[in-house]
Amino acid sequence: MFNFNGKLLNEDDKILDAKNRGLQWGDAVYEELRVVSGEVIFLEEHYLRLMSSMRILRMEIPMNFTMEFMEEEILKTVLKEGLKVTKRVKFTVFRNSENDDALANNSISYIVTTSILSNPFYILEENEYEVELFKDFYKNASMLSNLDTTNKILNVVGRIYAQENDYNDCLVLNEQKQVIESLNGNIFLIQKNVIKTPPLTDGCLNGILRKKVIEIISKLEDYELQELSISPFELQKADELFTINAIDGIISITKYRKKVYSNFVAKNLIGKLNAAARMSVSKAI
Repeated sequence: MFNFNGKLLNEDDKILDAKNRGLQWGDAVYEELRVVSGEVIFLEEHYLRLMSSMRILRMEIPMNFTMEFMEEEILKTVLKEGLKVTKRVKFTVFRNSENDDALANNSISYIVTTSILSNPFYILEENEYEVELFKDFYKNASMLSNLDTTNKILNVVGRIYAQENDYNDCLVLNEQKQVIESLNGNIFLIQKNVIKTPPLTDGCLNGILRKKVIEIISKLEDYELQELSISPFELQKADELFTINAIDGIISITKYRKKVYSNFVAKNLIGKLNAAARMSVSKAI
């Protein structure tokens, strides 16, 4: 079951035509989020980021496209599975096409798709998680690089490279050969009492959990947060590395080349992140 422009359809129903701009041009943005017991986690943050992305891409935002509307469309799709099911939701907005493929019609359509998650809370896995640099292609630093668009070919090729070489993930570089994120989310590096994450100007994704974790770290007395560029040479000097995204939460990196990392800070943050998620729901109520 999925939601297309407010209508619930079966998985095998066909909705896309050959001129679809999301397909042909990558002309689409999306939000991936969690729904737990009928509550959308970090709804306001996801809504505001989606509106910002649509404005940057000069999409026409309908007057009824409020936060309440977005929540209603998400829950309309999710609640068919029951209230107690934890869901991963992808809310995709694409620009409608004109008769001429090259012309943009700034009006939009949307699709809401879902899948089941096994745990309602963010869980820090203790499994081995090895990464390597992905150097075949670089991500250019610009405002467009901060957006979650459907143009993810670098991530697709990177994941194939990781699979072929038995890595769990790869670290992405910008054109200045600075580490900006992983294929799976934003990155944080810890060395002694300093926690670093790349600034948005380096081209990393403007992730919802990136903002939340920065807020949490800023309140920790024992650590100094720095939004500064990360050189590949810093990776083997770090005590800890982890990545974050809105679906998995915090993922501890255990190994990069010969360097093995701890997960002390990640363990300290996971409970605080779950508390922030619960707080986002209580504020909405």
